[in-house]
Amino acid sequence: MCLIGYARVSTDDQTPLPQSQALKSAGCVEIHEEHASGGDRTRPVLARVLERIGKGDTLLVVRIDRLARSLSHLLQVIDRLEARGAFFRSLQDPIDTASPQGKFTLQVLGAAAEFERALIRERTKAGLASARNNGRIGGNPGLRDKDPAALRKIQLARQEGYLQRLSKTAPDWVPPVRRLRPLHAWEDVVRIINAPLPPEQHWTQSRLLRAVKAYVRNGFLPDTVLERTTRRDIDDRLPAIVAALKTADPEITLQAICDRLEAMRERTPRGRSHWQPSSVRMLLEQARRLGLMTR
Repeated sequence: MCLIGYARVSTDDQTPLPQSQALKSAGCVEIHEEHASGGDRTRPVLARVLERIGKGDTLLVVRIDRLARSLSHLLQVIDRLEARGAFFRSLQDPIDTASPQGKFTLQVLGAAAEFERALIRERTKAGLASARNNGRIGGNPGLRDKDPAALRKIQLARQEGYLQRLSKTAPDWVPPVRRLRPLHAWEDVVRIINAPLPPEQHWTQSRLLRAVKAYVRNGFLPDTVLERTTRRDIDDRLPAIVAALKTADPEITLQAICDRLEAMRERTPRGRSHWQPSSVRMLLEQARRLGLMTR
């Protein structure tokens, strides 16, 4: 558990030194500096920080605008941190996700963002209705004319909306993907992710792949997760799956692993549908012998 500082300036002729000094004085054990526009979401330094930050760590900035220039981007980054069990704090703003007050402030910001989106939707509907009543064609003229700049703007807006929707489910699928790929095939990864989820929240393989590719493009996941899976021998497939479940939750009981395997419709080594704790114990011992588990 440590404080990790992030300092950003927009141009090369600016210096992040004052920010870094403030972060160092606040107790940061490491500080990452970046020269990039605040409106650019694909910042390589920030992406690396979000990729390697650990559980219990706190990402610290001097001001919120050093991290994000829009509320949607700020909430997206904080969602990524929460998925990794990390926190966010700003020195000059009342946001500290490790404290009840900071979480409340964040909830207020999230509610304000949703209210703003609702107002925009209502204004858009009213504007289109008024245009139709006056005989005008609603919509974006650039889109009607297939203007490349307008089409690009719409594409970016759709991508941003897709990433915002993904951030709400990220805690369910990002940690397993990070932990299991490319060691495990996508089919097994999907089943492991779905095992603890209610049916209405289940993922399909194609939907998960689309989400993973989007997170890789935006630097939230390493591109190694998309590498080809090495063909696994039949004899070590079940030990690998059981090892993955145990590694994901070291406190999980043998019976709980049985329940997960049955939810995954995984057959026992003898081809039965009902699992016993003794079978799981045997597979865990086999996984340790194969080097699939460290303990």
